[in-house]
Amino acid sequence: MINLETNYMGLTLKNPIIVGSCGLTGSLEKIEELETHGAGAVVLKSIFEEQILMEADSLRSAHPGHSEEADNITQYTQQHNLDEYLQLVSAAKKAVSIPVIASINCASSSHWISFASKIQDAGADGLELNIFIMPSDHNQKGADVEKIYFDIIDLVKKQVTIPIAVKMSFYFSGLANMIFNLSVRRIGAIVLFNRFYAPDIDLEKMAVVSSHVFSSASEIGLPLRWVGMLSPHVKCDLAASTGIQDGDGVIKCLLVGAKAVQVATTLYKNGPAHIGKMLDQIETWMKGRRFTSLQDFTGKLNQARIKNPILYERTQFMKYFSGKYPDSTSE
Repeated sequence: MINLETNYMGLTLKNPIIVGSCGLTGSLEKIEELETHGAGAVVLKSIFEEQILMEADSLRSAHPGHSEEADNITQYTQQHNLDEYLQLVSAAKKAVSIPVIASINCASSSHWISFASKIQDAGADGLELNIFIMPSDHNQKGADVEKIYFDIIDLVKKQVTIPIAVKMSFYFSGLANMIFNLSVRRIGAIVLFNRFYAPDIDLEKMAVVSSHVFSSASEIGLPLRWVGMLSPHVKCDLAASTGIQDGDGVIKCLLVGAKAVQVATTLYKNGPAHIGKMLDQIETWMKGRRFTSLQDFTGKLNQARIKNPILYERTQFMKYFSGKYPDSTSE
């Protein structure tokens, strides 16, 4: 018997494939379909701190008035957005048996923090904080950006008892140190890495436009490197995200130490039924090596367990062009 069960951020998943926060997890019908095709868990489409604030500002502009009226408008728009989200959390929990993880996309430790306790009350199994602060201000120190992450986590933890995951970017001068410092704050997991809007240039229109929103298989190297280096050291679970297109991609992430993976692009391209194909690939690979559970090989190729750990830190192509490949098998 092949057992694909994993424990992620304190939750028991029947398999390590989590559908990440996206349009596919934004309605009850789609969430039910994802469970039918084998998803181990879902992260609901994010509610945005920025979206709520912008809608409040828009209504204020359309209905100018004294400060009390403006405060009432802000409160209404916040509650309206939150109520819709809470209804999705509650309905999903009643409809499916897999873990339902809520998601808040945030960039500050402002008044949205109170949303967290209401999401917990609605029945969410966990909460993913999708945090991204663009380090574009040359006057802002790196430590100041890091403090915002810590403040958000500390404040949310005062609001909820459900497990918290932090989905983060790689825009840190001391990325390994930052990930480790996040992990010791008693959170359930860190997701490496989130994916955001990136600009491109339309040469015909001479305009800034959006680049490709989907990830490609070649991007899996980024989470593989950092999960592989840090999984032996961090004090919480790690999940891999970006570039995971098939069952082989899932296996690679588990081998370097991930407890779970998040997928989205491959389901947009191949449909929710692709989850079943990915699970079949994982089982076939495990049977070929006589593994019966994920624990038999998870972390087997992390940096602490391979014969040549420098492979994870090499940044140049010298070995590639010379045709010499150091042994990367586990000890």
